[in-house]
Amino acid sequence: MKAVIQRVSEASVIIENEIVASIQKGILVLIGIEDTDSKEDIEWLSSKIASLRIFEDDNQVMNLSLKDIKGEIIVVSQFTLHASTKKGNRPSYIKAAKPEVAIPLYEDFIKQVELDLGKFVQTGVFGADMKVNLTNDGPVTILIDTKNKK
Repeated sequence: MKAVIQRVSEASVIIENEIVASIQKGILVLIGIEDTDSKEDIEWLSSKIASLRIFEDDNQVMNLSLKDIKGEIIVVSQFTLHASTKKGNRPSYIKAAKPEVAIPLYEDFIKQVELDLGKFVQTGVFGADMKVNLTNDGPVTILIDTKNKK
């Protein structure tokens, strides 16, 4: 799994001119799933996201996690995170899992994040044409790949 984690002061997802998710202070997670992803990847990534210390404490030091601040979260599926641009100018998405594999993993990931945070997770709609709006706070953007846990 690949994730782009953005600390936001606000974010929303719009589908067909309707807001389907909207948060204030928290994180927006774009998640890309590949065929080799597993329950272990889900658990590791969810735990990492919930505990990632990217929010400032009273001394303006990034010492607080999403759990600590009781922040909000939106998770959006994004297969394009697995784009390969090695050959030519048209990205290849061969590593991105097909929907029959990706959807159950995406749903399991959302359930795991809800467990780890102890709260409801807002989402986009898998496979939909979404407009994602955000105000990146900082800016703080973190890239995580579960295949590279160093």
